[in-house]
Amino acid sequence: MFAFFENPYRVLKLSTLLLTVGLAMFVIGVLLAYGLETDLSMPVLLGAHLMSILGPTSIKIGYVLRLQALNRLRPQTTPWLSGA
Repeated sequence: MFAFFENPYRVLKLSTLLLTVGLAMFVIGVLLAYGLETDLSMPVLLGAHLMSILGPTSIKIGYVLRLQALNRLRPQTTPWLSGA
């Protein structure tokens, strides 16, 4: 399982997926929970509220994974060899 996170390109793709899915979950959850609450049954309303919580959580995890992948992909420089 941890071998999946060794490849920064795979982690970057996963982070993009988490950011996209998290945003979609948040928008749909807010629209359902606060826009159509009178027309929904209680289990659907509960699911909509859960989506409005789990969506931002997915966005945060995706953003941290994105930062980690981009940090691993940037070129490493050593300050004592750069001539500065």
